[in-house]
Amino acid sequence: MPFIINPFRKQDVSDFTGVYTPLADFRRPSSTNDHGDTKPGELADEKKLDVSPSPSNGFSAYTIDALRAEIDLGSAASGHDTAYDRKSKVINKAITDIGMGRYQWSLFALCGFGWLADNMWLQGVALTLPSLTKEFGPSETQVRYTTCALFIGLCLGASFWGIASDVIGRRLAFNMTLFLAAVFGLGVGGGSSWIGVCGLYAALGVGVGGNGQGWRYLNLTLGAMTFVMFTCRFFLFHLYESPKFLLSQGRQPEAVAAVHGIAYKNRKQTWLSEDVLNEIGGTAAAVEKEHLSTGEIIKRNLGKFSTERIGPLFATKKLGLMTCLIWFCWTTIGMGYPLFNAFLPQYLTNSNAEQPTEPSIVYRNYAITSIVGVPGALLAYFTVNMKYIGRKGTIASSTLITGILVFCFTISSDPTFQLAFTCLEAFFQNIMYGVLYAYTPEVFPAPNRGTGTGIASMLNRIAGLCAPIVAVNAGQADPKAPIYASGGLFLAAFVAMCLFPIETKGKQSL
Repeated sequence: MPFIINPFRKQDVSDFTGVYTPLADFRRPSSTNDHGDTKPGELADEKKLDVSPSPSNGFSAYTIDALRAEIDLGSAASGHDTAYDRKSKVINKAITDIGMGRYQWSLFALCGFGWLADNMWLQGVALTLPSLTKEFGPSETQVRYTTCALFIGLCLGASFWGIASDVIGRRLAFNMTLFLAAVFGLGVGGGSSWIGVCGLYAALGVGVGGNGQGWRYLNLTLGAMTFVMFTCRFFLFHLYESPKFLLSQGRQPEAVAAVHGIAYKNRKQTWLSEDVLNEIGGTAAAVEKEHLSTGEIIKRNLGKFSTERIGPLFATKKLGLMTCLIWFCWTTIGMGYPLFNAFLPQYLTNSNAEQPTEPSIVYRNYAITSIVGVPGALLAYFTVNMKYIGRKGTIASSTLITGILVFCFTISSDPTFQLAFTCLEAFFQNIMYGVLYAYTPEVFPAPNRGTGTGIASMLNRIAGLCAPIVAVNAGQADPKAPIYASGGLFLAAFVAMCLFPIETKGKQSL
């Protein structure tokens, strides 16, 4: 495999020799649970499809009839039974049987670049606000609209790329996001006016979901780092196009080749072939006839937020209460987090009314705060599974402590005092956010999990967009008002968390 990969080359099954095994000869672990909504010991596919594990090796064989019956079962549950939907389920099954391997771990790391860029640029904007005031003249409160511009881009990007990935393909969208962030990030470093910088930050946000000239060097450095991440994604790792996207475009041979490529990368076998797809879902011409138009793709995406999809989240009193509370928490935290963190360099700079804190001290303290926060997520990994603590105990306690520490930050203007409390706040805040991200999808039923988490994310972004507006207007009356609002929002989220009716520790997702 060459070190530099041609990202534009189309793949064919002939490129991946030795990975195909006929369906009848393929053997898979009998413990594979393909239905996320079944409980331990209730493997519907083994009971209903009569696929019995061999006592000698614990593996079970496939037959085309058993596979067809399993796809029929899934189609009946989903309510979609087109040739495309049936073949998509076959592809899902094939990828599941390949299992987690080198390809997925590489993809996992490269996806982390997106999360890194998202957080990196949020911190970068926060660090440039004091310098933008010095160079371009907007007031300390007005300059906070710069953060608002970034959040506008983040909201537009999150909305656009989700749908665009179904139209132009996941692979192009996956790579273009970092490319755009890198280009506009480098452009920010050359901004000639405050309005221009805001516009570039907004464009940068679409790509992502100091001292004197120092802020320019900071943005150029961040832009260069983002470009390096894009280069690694695009040229050093070959991301296979989503097989289901290729299928929706009538490109069935390429879809099969993509699955073979994943198996080849993982050094595993796969039973998927065009013959199997045609046997389960009809000939390739049948799928091509049902080729999804752009309008149909958009309709399917928007359908995730229809009453038909949202209704099951309120199917029971317990689940409905859980849904409302978790959405409330995402909203309050979505505003509380940026009200404090997005303007922290400003707070640190202007904490002493008589003499602004030196930029070098502000940057040093901000860096220390960020580093100290990292172990918080690692601690959460252990506490979420501890007896008597679990998810609810971990997230509620960390949110309560975060809110209290935000209020404590305002007690003194001494840089050392503020550094101590910002470090503690960052540590417990990372625990809170880490558990919130893991806990949220666990409480929603599998068929509606995407809808529940999608709405939570949307509410979080909208609240984040409103945070700079609140900071500008409240900060004019009292510079500490946005900090008080942030602390109050964290405490409101804590109260809601105490009322969570579902604990997912040690339980399988619905």
